Amino acid sequence: MAWDIQYKKGVWLPQIAWWLDGQTRAPRSFITHAHSDHIARHAEVVCTPSTARILHARLPGKRQETLLDFGETRELEFGLKATLLPAGHVLGSSMVRLESEHGTLLYTGDFKLRPGQAAEVCVPSPADVLVMETTFGLPKYVFPPDAEVIAELIAFCHQALADGRTPVLFCYSLGKTQEVLRALAPSGIPVMLDEQAHYLTGIYGQLGMSFPEYRKFDARALGGHIVICPPHNPALLQRIPAARTAVVTGWAIDPSARFRNRTDAAFPLSDHADFPDLLRLVELVRPKRILTLHGYAREFAATLRSRGWDAMAVGRDNQLDLGLGK
Repeated sequence: MAWDIQYKKGVWLPQIAWWLDGQTRAPRSFITHAHSDHIARHAEVVCTPSTARILHARLPGKRQETLLDFGETRELEFGLKATLLPAGHVLGSSMVRLESEHGTLLYTGDFKLRPGQAAEVCVPSPADVLVMETTFGLPKYVFPPDAEVIAELIAFCHQALADGRTPVLFCYSLGKTQEVLRALAPSGIPVMLDEQAHYLTGIYGQLGMSFPEYRKFDARALGGHIVICPPHNPALLQRIPAARTAVVTGWAIDPSARFRNRTDAAFPLSDHADFPDLLRLVELVRPKRILTLHGYAREFAATLRSRGWDAMAVGRDNQLDLGLGK
């Protein structure tokens, strides 16, 4: 019997009664990482120790936890074997590999094959069925080398300071902030973080990651600092009288990104796979069947079919019940 896979605000596997990144409260779910669109107040979860630590910070409460180190295989009920593999997205993020009488299944969650500065290097594994995120699933999304983007970002910050302005970088608090903070180390410029980013960066430090100098945002001591904060934070921006802003996101590949975000600049540094790496992941996994999720899922599935793969897109608002595999 093949895998029965359904999608309804998360991936649901009825044969084993587990969710993958369930977005509403459920009896049990694997959690690949602690971004808000991948978590809920589940009764029981399986995740990495680092994800569990960050999850407690973002979603306090009691839950039954099964913590797996990367590469550790745990046998659960229904003859199910589960292994978590590094996804390269944020610290502790994982791909979920399941093995049962239904075959092998690899669920990527959000992932990035390119090595980053604030996450483990991605290690995918072959599987019969691949359920993959495809945020940047169009050919135009080819990211420039990170080193080039970082050099331009540092130059932007130096120029802003030379002009008597405060460089303000819009980065999500979990993952992107820590990536950019470490990337800024060669600049030698001290950094201020908004409250949530400061809190989460402290947790990264407790989990063993080192950072260049940083402190919590203080409007009275802005001189000579870079400020990192989440996008759309008008209350904080009002306290920075001479801000020069930039958004740091993979969507900066689009020329309109700077205007959409109402910033002075946009830098395409992403914690997701770009189009070439999406294709490369498929080649590494060599699945018999592929389901694509999120972003340009339909377009990327069509690309895969044109290359001879058995692929289908699953929309966030759609429910799909498929027998997968041969």
